[in-house]
Amino acid sequence: MIGGTDRTTDCGLLASGDVATLFCLSILSLAAGHPLPAGAGELTALSRGIERLDQWPQWRGPLGTGASPRANPPARWDGATGENVRWKAPVPGRGLSAPIVWGDRVFLSTAIPFGEPLPPRYSTAPGTHDGVPVTHWHKFVALAYHRSDGKLLWSRVLREALPHEGGHHTASLASNSAVTDGERVYYFFGSYGLYCLDMDGTVLWEKDLGQMQTLHGHGEGSSPVVCDSQLIVNWDHESGSFIAAWDLRTGKEQWRTPRDEVTSWATPIVVEHDGKQQLVVSGTKRIRSYDPATGVELWQCGGLSTNVVASPVAGHGMVFAGSSYDTKALLAIQLNGAQGDITGSDRIAWSRTRGTPYVPSPLLVDDALYYLTHYQGILTRLHATSGADRPGAMRLERIGNVYASPIAAAGKIYITDMEGTTNVLYHAEVPRPLAINKIDDEISASAATAGRELYLRGRSTLYCLAEPETP
Repeated sequence: MIGGTDRTTDCGLLASGDVATLFCLSILSLAAGHPLPAGAGELTALSRGIERLDQWPQWRGPLGTGASPRANPPARWDGATGENVRWKAPVPGRGLSAPIVWGDRVFLSTAIPFGEPLPPRYSTAPGTHDGVPVTHWHKFVALAYHRSDGKLLWSRVLREALPHEGGHHTASLASNSAVTDGERVYYFFGSYGLYCLDMDGTVLWEKDLGQMQTLHGHGEGSSPVVCDSQLIVNWDHESGSFIAAWDLRTGKEQWRTPRDEVTSWATPIVVEHDGKQQLVVSGTKRIRSYDPATGVELWQCGGLSTNVVASPVAGHGMVFAGSSYDTKALLAIQLNGAQGDITGSDRIAWSRTRGTPYVPSPLLVDDALYYLTHYQGILTRLHATSGADRPGAMRLERIGNVYASPIAAAGKIYITDMEGTTNVLYHAEVPRPLAINKIDDEISASAATAGRELYLRGRSTLYCLAEPETP
């Protein structure tokens, strides 16, 4: 088992039919140290899918669960002394998008103010509060760094615009993380465009999806996801929400499905179950599953809060979705037999109404589901399929408010708070503290890990953390 994934769940980029089965089985076999199935070596897509396990191609990692099956990052570092800090690279502007990794490159997005200051303009959205005024035009920029030394390989200005709102004071104008299929990298800036670039930064196609009006003017943040030959974007806002797919190579729209939803910030996940793929999205009114080939809804389930931020995770034939704003809810949905409206049905394997996640998304590792209470330093570990406490909730030492989603690799759990403190624990029936590390920076973006490296994005710096290489 890889990060809570089995043969009926998310295996990343899959082909259809028998190829999908071979693809999924091969990823699992190779990661477990077993030989590949017969015929696997003839599949280019299969090879790329196996390579994907060594990368961090999207903000929740190669499996979409927050866990890496192959990375082995350091457990200890110190920003003050430089211990295990391989390099630090300056990041211009501001953004809260997470780094992604493929091959020798780390991709990031940012928004850079320019020009003379303008009179401050606040959002006029109903109920707006704690907003940031718009005072400058901005450049919306894609960045690529070299993994070995942090050198900036290229920077591409994708759009220049005067933002229509500045967002919440804890948000940014570049909060949507990029995603890659290993051939191209896709940057999404919400109201400021969707872009496909090659790995050297050449723009191949772009789309303008219009202007998003978020609840209370609090900004945008849902990231795109790759599914087979399509790029999927969820566009939930206060008027005219939809989910849509574009061809990866051409940018041609494949389908668009209206959503009876208001603003959410959750990212869709791709789930493989019973030989078929599903696209699952959390929302205020319903968690919904779609056929990624057509956009047709497969099932829906109510029960979450308003202001949905945390994205779901999937494994063991189940989807786990949570929220915690005005309603606390965590639902474990069985995919077998899920069809139509399953609210309150026996497809809900278990549920919880306390200590549920708000901003950070849950983490699924093997048979354990980890999540933080709201965005506080209280971690709960459950047995994923039964919902039983194993061991339940625990307070994390020296961890304050947390916006970054937890990640896992090499038997370790990493939780980073907004003050730059990372608590590292052993992934075990009773998690034990391993290390507490500090970087003196503001960190809200989720971490990424690949190989022996861990990447953290601060306010204006990208950090690569790794133990020194031995001769």
